[in-house]
Amino acid sequence: MAVFVFDCGGTLMEYAGMPAAWSALYPQGFRAVADALCTACTADDLAEAAARLTAFNPRITGREIEYPPVEMFAACLSHWPSPVDPQAAAEIFFRGLRLSPVLYPDSIPALCRLQMHGHKTAVLTDLPSGMPDALFRADIAPLLPYIDLYVSSGTCGFRKPNPAGLRQIAAHFSAAMEALVFIGDEDKDAATASRAGCGFLRIDRSGRGSAGCLHSLDALCPAESSS
Repeated sequence: MAVFVFDCGGTLMEYAGMPAAWSALYPQGFRAVADALCTACTADDLAEAAARLTAFNPRITGREIEYPPVEMFAACLSHWPSPVDPQAAAEIFFRGLRLSPVLYPDSIPALCRLQMHGHKTAVLTDLPSGMPDALFRADIAPLLPYIDLYVSSGTCGFRKPNPAGLRQIAAHFSAAMEALVFIGDEDKDAATASRAGCGFLRIDRSGRGSAGCLHSLDALCPAESSS
């Protein structure tokens, strides 16, 4: 039995039209929060909130520790003219970004075939900075029946390339680290696998990657082998 561990964004799904770094869209999200919860906010208040959330952004800071969304949004909104519930703010913020999750068409078939052949499947994903785990799980709900274990930066407390999530997955399945194969699309995914001591396969959905990259998940367990 092998344990196939998948990154989510760029591997199993994507948010249509979203850039790799979302910081340019933070003012839009905070505008939605202000309209709903604090109409006295000024443009300067919104700009400061966006700057504070940007300071948490792991693509900028390189942080490996995950912070609870409530903690992040409380820090971002502490200067607003009236108190705002940070949990409600986080949910409104991400609704304000109007995210459109799209599953890649080969994701569920590949997961099904792996399970049919006796392998275990898991997800290890970094949440978008500040996103409540429940919101992300809702966005990937169609995948969850085909995943034996879901681990996010929110549930394990660390972001990639910290190997804590892979270690948690290995422990859950009582598997040697060498039995894990991590599939992801970014350098940090490769670094996570290297630090954990497990196998790694890079996927490049653009089709322009170097030799050795997967361009779809079909190669993991070809359809004809499942008959």
